Amino acid sequence: MPPLPLKQTLRIALVGDFNPAVIAHQAIPLALDNAAEYVGVTADYDWLSTPDVTSQEDLVGYDAIWCVPASPYQNEDGAFLAIRFARENQIPFLGTCGGFQHAVIEYARNVIGWHDAGHAETESEGRLVIAPLSCSLVEKSDAIKLKPGSAIAEAYGRTQIEEGYHCNYGIADSFADQLRQSQLQVTGWDNQGEIRAVELSGHPFFVGTLFQHERNALKNRPAPLVEALLKAAQR
Repeated sequence: MPPLPLKQTLRIALVGDFNPAVIAHQAIPLALDNAAEYVGVTADYDWLSTPDVTSQEDLVGYDAIWCVPASPYQNEDGAFLAIRFARENQIPFLGTCGGFQHAVIEYARNVIGWHDAGHAETESEGRLVIAPLSCSLVEKSDAIKLKPGSAIAEAYGRTQIEEGYHCNYGIADSFADQLRQSQLQVTGWDNQGEIRAVELSGHPFFVGTLFQHERNALKNRPAPLVEALLKAAQR
């Protein structure tokens, strides 16, 4: 049986609470448009505010899901629902900054079984798998080492990059040890060995980054992971 033709029009769900003042939110439409032109597809995207994501039906029909920056989200459960839907249904997924953080929490809760896993920004009890960074990364750039052969390294075409951040929280040391034994693989580190990117093995495309690579579009630069998301969504 011949392979199905690649999709030429893609529907992308942008899960997060749109705020025109958020730099990443300004960048995302540009990054998608640039990536779509590069890949040779039409990318139609919908912003889904987290209060509007209340069931799987809200996500049916999308070719990819991007959980975007700017948390805390208005409805954390809506973000978790979207992430789990993408993870369990093999839908290409990208999580940046807050999306990365919530993807880690969702995995901790629903795969590893840490049902009390939480985010230190919004919770004070339970196992806080997302904790304050030792140094703030608000409006900072840093070098990142990528795991050879990983999806993210393949997208960039190299194993050393530099990207920008806007965050104060990352993966707690107590949870980093758990990831060494899980399918949610660490594939990006800073020069001190702090986790900056993860991806799920056995999934067509499930990548999370603490850095906000989409902001490259504001400087007329490509965003390789957005291009990789669209390529995965074509299949």
